[in-house]
Amino acid sequence: MLQSTLTTSLVLLGLSVLVSEAEANERYRPRAPVMIAQDGGQAWWMEPPGQRSFRRPRNSTETAGLMPRQSIQKTRRVSREFDPAFLPTVVDYDGREKPGTIVIDTQVRYLYLVEAGGTARRYGVGVGKPGFEWAGAHTVTRKAEWPGWTPPAEMRARRPGLPVHMEGGIDNPLGSRALYLGSSLYRIHGSNEPWTIGKAVSSGCIRMRNQDVEDLYERVGVGTRVIVR
Repeated sequence: MLQSTLTTSLVLLGLSVLVSEAEANERYRPRAPVMIAQDGGQAWWMEPPGQRSFRRPRNSTETAGLMPRQSIQKTRRVSREFDPAFLPTVVDYDGREKPGTIVIDTQVRYLYLVEAGGTARRYGVGVGKPGFEWAGAHTVTRKAEWPGWTPPAEMRARRPGLPVHMEGGIDNPLGSRALYLGSSLYRIHGSNEPWTIGKAVSSGCIRMRNQDVEDLYERVGVGTRVIVR
């Protein structure tokens, strides 16, 4: 009897161990992930409780523990330094224009005052921005020191904040000198923004550094021929 009871107990104990082992195996057996949402056509998956791993949709830009990366746009700073390549200098000149003629090459941003002996005095200039380019021949019809500025109606329509008139002075965009070209609205004038020399930024006028336009002003007179290319 004792032996039969002992045998029965051992059998029951073995069955209990087997059941516990089966339950343990079931508890730690990897289970299939469950889809819980979609984002932009990509499925997001959640592992069942107890699993320490996780999955992320393909091509995701996220990094574990971080917000999605976003591109940082760098603000381009405008340089306010004058480019020394546009300093005045004397150069060889083989054009057909007579000495005393002003020739402006808007492509290379230089103004040439033709001199005798196959040379020219070269100055850097700023020219008309895209949409405001022009070419032609005029003569200087008027000269002015510290000229006043009266923006034309078309310019005031484009830029409502402009004044109807501004007296001459250091803050005036025409600078210290101006040479008026024929009956047009265009001028060769100074600028209080010397860093714009060598660039296409104006509404058609030819701008120079104040010290450069003052030098040119003393070298030419009314009636000087001006060719813009």
